[in-house]
Amino acid sequence: MTELAQQPVPLDTIPISPEGGISNGSEAPFTSNDPITVFHDADNFNVKHPLMNKWTLWFTKPPTGKGDNWNELLKEVISFDSVEEFWGIYNNITPASELAQKSDYHLFKSGVRPEWEDPQNKHGGKWAFQFKDKKAVNIDNLWLHVMLAAIGETLEDADDGEVMGVVVNVRKGFYRVGLWTKSTGKPFPGGGEGATAGGKGRTPEQGREVLTRVGTRFKEALMLKDNDAVEFSGHTDSAHSGSTRAKAKLTI
Repeated sequence: MTELAQQPVPLDTIPISPEGGISNGSEAPFTSNDPITVFHDADNFNVKHPLMNKWTLWFTKPPTGKGDNWNELLKEVISFDSVEEFWGIYNNITPASELAQKSDYHLFKSGVRPEWEDPQNKHGGKWAFQFKDKKAVNIDNLWLHVMLAAIGETLEDADDGEVMGVVVNVRKGFYRVGLWTKSTGKPFPGGGEGATAGGKGRTPEQGREVLTRVGTRFKEALMLKDNDAVEFSGHTDSAHSGSTRAKAKLTI
């Protein structure tokens, strides 16, 4: 397969689903020199649209008993770095709405495990919203939009360096969708001297501004109303809170 497209393209220029297709603007058949995308021909495309980052999909199986180990339940599914690969995966996995209770999907940047203890997560936190009326929400559509926002790099500005991944939790009484960040808005050891996530060059005020901007875009991706509160909490606080919810550091 010849890769004619080398530069990442904005995902908002591509249909929300390959089923929508793209017209080549004429009735003439494609020639061997034409750039053929997956939306023109699902089997014979010769162009791949690379993403800015490589991503990995993870799945958490429902526990079978209290003795289950988290690492045994968490499974790495597949990694991808192009639009075409994303759609190929998305169209062949179980929709979130059909997952068993206590299942999770995690979509994280490649090399980052969806665990608090991961070196790239341990100083961070997450934005989260809980949909309590499962019948009233199209979780598949919302989860798709959140994933597209993540891989399309629209949840943060270029130098923010905050977004680690997104998660959907399927529970008996609710769906929860979360966005994990690298920091809680403050510098941390090893974060460097710059102004990116965790760096000493970013003031707490600037960190708060960045996290608020990321949370606002996340809320927009979830298509929530103004009075729907999306909360941010640190992973360390969540770990220490046990069975209770960690106190929100930020709310949008």
